[in-house]
Amino acid sequence: MPAYEYPRPALTVDAVVFRGAAGSREVLLVRRGLEPFLGGWALPGGFVDEDERLEHAVRRELAEETGLASAGRMRQVGTFGDPGRDPRGWTVSVAFLLDLGESGPVEVRGADDADEAAWHPLDALPPLAFDHDRIIAAALTTCDAATANG
Repeated sequence: MPAYEYPRPALTVDAVVFRGAAGSREVLLVRRGLEPFLGGWALPGGFVDEDERLEHAVRRELAEETGLASAGRMRQVGTFGDPGRDPRGWTVSVAFLLDLGESGPVEVRGADDADEAAWHPLDALPPLAFDHDRIIAAALTTCDAATANG
């Protein structure tokens, strides 16, 4: 008999990485190489390992799936856990924002369980997996608030 009788969610992290000026921002997406949403576009991210810090997990997933290893400041955007957001079961994701600003070209490549990694203009996003449209919208609000506050 388990020591804890109530169901527990899986824990994931998602990375929202922006580049460019406020009027021409792009977001980094990966084409999923696995189900669910095989072949669909999503934010880089994945499951948190046992005893792993959340920020370490998001940096690890970002590097594994896109080749982007950034020492930049990551900010938590929010926690997303609505029922049905992941067809595999009850999954809660903590989303982080990394804003690269106008740093110029940033090369990325799909790796690990991502078949492709690419920058997409925010005003022309493809259909997104999970609830990643909601996460990007929350990250934009966080980013714009940080810019307004200096």
